Amino acid sequence: MKTIISTDKAPAAIGTYSQAVKHGNTVYVSGQIPIDPATGEIVSDNFEAQARQVFTNLAAIAEAAGGSLADALKLGIFLTDLGQFATVNKVMAEFVPEPFPARAAVEVSALPKGVQVEADAVLAI
Repeated sequence: MKTIISTDKAPAAIGTYSQAVKHGNTVYVSGQIPIDPATGEIVSDNFEAQARQVFTNLAAIAEAAGGSLADALKLGIFLTDLGQFATVNKVMAEFVPEPFPARAAVEVSALPKGVQVEADAVLAI
C-alpha cells in the first residue's frame, strides 16, 4: 500500500507527481528545485542559495514522512554546472549527517524553471 506524503513546508508539485510516496518504510521523494514554498518563487540566482533551498525542501518532506535526511539511503543531485560540485557537497553536509547516503551527482543541460540544481531522495524510515 502506498501513502502520498504532502506538506505545505515544501513547494507544491508543478506537474503530475506527488512530493513523496511512502511504501512500507521506504519513502521516495520527488525532485526538489529551489522554490520557496511561502512565495512559490525561485529563491535566488545564487547557486549556494538555490542548493540550500533544495535541501530545505527535501528535509521538510522527509519530516512530513516521519523522518529526516539522516534516513536517506540515496540522493540524486542534478546540476547545470558540475563546477559547483564542491559547493553542493558543502551544503549537503549541512543537512545530511554522516554516514552519508549513496549518491549520484550529474551535470544536465537544463532543469525546470531554469534553476541550477535539483535533488531527489530515497529514505528508509
